[in-house]
Amino acid sequence: MSYISQVLPSLLDGASVSLQVFFIVLILSIPLGAILAFLMQIPFRLLRYLLTVYIWIMRGTPLLLQLIFIYYVLPSVGISIDRMPAAIIAFTLNYAAYFAEIFRGGIASIPRGQYEAAKVLKFTPVQTVRYIILPQVIKIVLPSVFNEVITLVKDTSLVYVIGVGDLLLASRTAANRDASLAPMFIAGAIYLIMIGIVTLISKQVEKKYDYYK
Repeated sequence: MSYISQVLPSLLDGASVSLQVFFIVLILSIPLGAILAFLMQIPFRLLRYLLTVYIWIMRGTPLLLQLIFIYYVLPSVGISIDRMPAAIIAFTLNYAAYFAEIFRGGIASIPRGQYEAAKVLKFTPVQTVRYIILPQVIKIVLPSVFNEVITLVKDTSLVYVIGVGDLLLASRTAANRDASLAPMFIAGAIYLIMIGIVTLISKQVEKKYDYYK
């Protein structure tokens, strides 16, 4: 227990960095993904093509590679980004693509008759999205969104490759310094706690939207 009390503060400091990345990316990527999904509904071929290519690249290449590209490769063409902003940008672009596909699927599942009914009621496009489409889409995509959110908790461990002092980097540093695997097990327990909290929140949010059944 004495050893745990010695290494726990540094691990908690690393966990706070992981949580910072998590919350910032979550706040940025979900709205961006929803906006991209609705933009893909616009009948403008070039826009849809560009968005499709963007999503294909973000989903088709590893997030680790995207992190390395933004932090290590872009400086070679004169674009230098600090560690934390580079991590936020890479994660946001990656997860926005996944959320865009999730929201796009939700939008596609809405019956066309509801759009026609909105026209009969003389709803504007914004009113149609806000009062008819979006509430139903949110209900449909919630399980998939929270699956991605749980994945995001684990993926925050990738930021260590660009030197961000997150939970994984703190645990590896302590493990190498003390020649002990205990810090890694403690880090694993902290990740499990964070994922457990997200899981509980997801169940409460899904229960809140049960009235759309």
